[in-house]
Amino acid sequence: MNTKKLGGFLTQNAIYIVLILLVVGIAIKDPTFLSINILRDILLQNSTRAIIALGAAFILITGGTDLSSGRIVGLSAVLSASMLQASDYPRLFYPELGEIALIIPIVVGILAGLVVGLINGWVVAKLSVPPFIATLGTMVIVYGVNSLYFDMKPNESQPIAGLRKDFTNIGTGFIGPNGPYSIPYIVIIAIIIAVIVWVVFNKTRLGKNMYAIGGNIQAATVSGINVARNLIYIYGAAGALYGLGGVLEAARTGGATNNYGNMYELDAIAACVVGGVSTAGGIGTVPGVLAGVLIFGVINYGLTFIGISPYWQLIIKGLIIVAAVAFDIRKYLAKK
Repeated sequence: MNTKKLGGFLTQNAIYIVLILLVVGIAIKDPTFLSINILRDILLQNSTRAIIALGAAFILITGGTDLSSGRIVGLSAVLSASMLQASDYPRLFYPELGEIALIIPIVVGILAGLVVGLINGWVVAKLSVPPFIATLGTMVIVYGVNSLYFDMKPNESQPIAGLRKDFTNIGTGFIGPNGPYSIPYIVIIAIIIAVIVWVVFNKTRLGKNMYAIGGNIQAATVSGINVARNLIYIYGAAGALYGLGGVLEAARTGGATNNYGNMYELDAIAACVVGGVSTAGGIGTVPGVLAGVLIFGVINYGLTFIGISPYWQLIIKGLIIVAAVAFDIRKYLAKK
């Protein structure tokens, strides 16, 4: 393999090489890191983050950004959890509600994310507000709405707990015998969502239009693409994924507060950028996004596993993000 081919190989597979090097480096420090139990824990803890990052990828590929995703996660978590408390829990959010069908609060949480996403898309597409500003405003508004809801009587800002077992089982249950080889339901859900998003990205008109808009919005408009309508659909799809992520996060942790999802938007954007989604738009893949999520999952779990200070973890994550963006910009300038 000559130098040019080697350089091309390293460029195309840099994200996977970094992931492998991280795993190998941690395993050298503590070989027990290379166990099925650890892999299962990492996948379990990062399944919801993968779904949220896939939602953020929709927006980033169009050349936009979404700062509201974390607060949408919190809203969906609180809404679903508030309706799914066990009837014998002493502090019910809705004392008179009774036990309702499991699907109803789940759908409510997803729809809440969808509605906020559609609003984001409408503001960006119809009012021509830059995505950064539009979603910044939505982030603040959604947090305010969620906090007002969370502060309603009789809850009055108390953490929502005592969730029904049929709901928490979605986040903590698994297929197979109890042990390292069991497959958590939430991991299966994340895989299914990833496959669906891959199909949308690669096999649908919406996906093709999304890449076209991110690549060159003027050219997309001239070619007959209804940019405004597509942007509304894209932001709506992202919002629905955030909503699903919030519901699953409540199921996984067994509770919710209005601060759920705080800073998740930055983790999602960082995972996308590290996973090869271009900040200039028009470029991004589902495997890359998932690899980006895994990189930060390995950093968070693995460095804690070997006793590295959380502050050093933040420094390492920051350096990786800056390096990824710098690399992305260099590729973009080289093409121009």
